[in-house]
Amino acid sequence: MKSRLSDRAASHRFSAGTDWLGDDRLFTPLGYEPGYDYPLIVWLPDHTNARFDIGRAMKRLSLRNFLAIEPVIGPGDDAATREDAVWRSIDRICDRASVNPARIYLVGQGAGGSEAFRIACRHPQAFGGVVSLGGPFPLEEALFSRLFEVRRLPMLLCCHREAPAESIRHTDKTLRLFHAAGAMLAMRIYPGSNDLSKAILCDVNRWLMDEVCGTSTLVAAPCARQ
Repeated sequence: MKSRLSDRAASHRFSAGTDWLGDDRLFTPLGYEPGYDYPLIVWLPDHTNARFDIGRAMKRLSLRNFLAIEPVIGPGDDAATREDAVWRSIDRICDRASVNPARIYLVGQGAGGSEAFRIACRHPQAFGGVVSLGGPFPLEEALFSRLFEVRRLPMLLCCHREAPAESIRHTDKTLRLFHAAGAMLAMRIYPGSNDLSKAILCDVNRWLMDEVCGTSTLVAAPCARQ
């Protein structure tokens, strides 16, 4: 019980007594040090997941490594409104907390993962990387118009082994696109269907920390199955 209460306090300590967040949700790491420039995770959950809890997700990912924020985005908001909400949240937290501006990562689940790909590829120089948890890459939206910058953008796609055939075909096309473009995409496949499982989020933490620490090995997307 003491551990659970301390985790909850860590999640809300920084935002307590403030109104600058609006409706956004903030996670502050345990042992927050104002003098240290933290990597920032911007969470984009699936809008159908009304039970998404940023504190619970960060407990599975990491309690100490990152600041994290979840912009409030309505299910009926259009693409421009959703993107504006992301930038507004980033500006708010960067103005008031110790954030490393070169280490801002978009992490999305389901439709939020597709949105994360979309925003990151349109503004590749603004982000340190992007992670999609089960959200397909938006193939029909010509997101490689800034190809030189996109090639330098680390991306991770987490998929499920038991995905339907249509999703597998879409992933196959995604790998072909990235291979042809010379872009970098890490893909990991997991059993089960929970995008926010402890196993997946622990892997995401390791991948992100490799990027933060500069220890990752960039590998071009493999050619899809012939």
